[in-house]
Amino acid sequence: MRRNVAILGSTGSIGTQTLDVAREMQEHVRVVGLAAGTNVELLERQVVEFKPSAVWAARPVSGSLPPETRVVSGPEGMAEIAASPDVDLVVVATTGRAGLLPTLAALRAGKLVALANKESLVMAGSVVTEALRSGSGELVPIDSEHSAIWQCLQGETSRSIERLTLTASGGALRDLPADRLAQVTPEQALHHPTWSMGRKITVDSANLMNKGLEVIEACWLFDLPMDRIEVVMHAESIVHSLVTFDDSSTKAQMGLPNMRLPIQYAMSHPARWSNSLPRLDLASVGELHFGPVDLARYPALEIALAAGRAGGNAPAALSAADEIAVEAFLAGNLGFIRIPAVVEAVMARLDHCSDPSLDDTIETDAWARSAAKALIARS
Repeated sequence: MRRNVAILGSTGSIGTQTLDVAREMQEHVRVVGLAAGTNVELLERQVVEFKPSAVWAARPVSGSLPPETRVVSGPEGMAEIAASPDVDLVVVATTGRAGLLPTLAALRAGKLVALANKESLVMAGSVVTEALRSGSGELVPIDSEHSAIWQCLQGETSRSIERLTLTASGGALRDLPADRLAQVTPEQALHHPTWSMGRKITVDSANLMNKGLEVIEACWLFDLPMDRIEVVMHAESIVHSLVTFDDSSTKAQMGLPNMRLPIQYAMSHPARWSNSLPRLDLASVGELHFGPVDLARYPALEIALAAGRAGGNAPAALSAADEIAVEAFLAGNLGFIRIPAVVEAVMARLDHCSDPSLDDTIETDAWARSAAKALIARS
C-alpha cells in the first residue's frame, strides 16, 4: 500500500531525513503535504521536487510552484494540512510547541501520526491521549529510543513490562571536564559525536534535558509510571532502548545511529522495507559500554524527572522554559550551565495545576516563556 504523507517541519533535520526516506521508497510513499518555518528557500526546492498538494510556511512562499500545489496560509495552516482528507500519515517533525495543535488535528481526523516532536506529549500528554482515545487516529514514535521500545514490544503485551531502559549517549560534552562546562560555546555543544540532529535537541542532548523529556514522553506512549523507566549512559548509541519483562527477559533494539531507520519504520510498520542503510557489524564495533548517569554533572535530567513526577502542567512549563533557555544559549546570551538553572527557577515559580486543559497548557506555556525571558534578561 502506498501511503500519502504530510511532513510538518520538512526543512529541519528530521524533516529532511524523512524526505530522504521518501526518495528511496517512492513505491511506498507519496508526499502530499509539506510545512516549514522560515527556511522558505529550501521548502520551495522541496515543493518543486515532490509536488505536494498543499504547502505551508511561516513566511510567504514567493517562488514558482507546481500548478498542482496549493499554498495554505494562516496560523492554523499546519493543522489544516495535517487533517487534510488526502493525507494518510502525518510526520510531526517540528520542534517545541509548534507540533501540538497539528498533532491534535491529525489524531482527531483519524490520521496515523508519526511523532518526532516530543514536546507535544511532554506539555500536553493528557490532551493528546484523549484525542487518541476519542478518535480513530493512531500515534507512533519516531524518536530512536521510543521507536526501539515500540519495536521490542511487537508481539508482547503491555501488562508484561517490568521496566523500560532508555540509553543516553552523553552528547557532545560527555568527555569534557566538569570544570570547563561554564565556558562551553554553542559550537561545542552542537558537535554531537554520534547523531546528526537539530540544534535544539543537540543542546538538550549535551545536558541530558532531552533524556528527561524522553522519559516523560515514554510514560504517555507506553502508559507506565516514571519509576519504571530508567536511563543509562551508552556512548556508542548502538543499543537504542531496552525492555525488561516480568519473567526477567530483556529485549534490546540495536542499529547504527541513523534516524532514517526509525522514520522508515514509523511509515512502514508492520512491514519492514528493504533499504540502502549500512548494516550493523558488531565485530567491527567491538565493545559496547554502559554506565549510570552522574546527576551532579547532568542536573537538567533531575529537573526534568522532577517535573514528570509532579505531572499536571509542570512538564509544559519545563518544556517552554527549556526552549527559551536553549535559544538564549545559542544566541550567546546565556551560559551553558545556566540553562538548567533558568528552567529550575521557572519551575519554582509555577502555579501548579494537576489536571490542565488544553487552554491551561497553552497558558502555562506562555507564562513559562515569559518567566524564562525575564530571568535571562536579569542574569
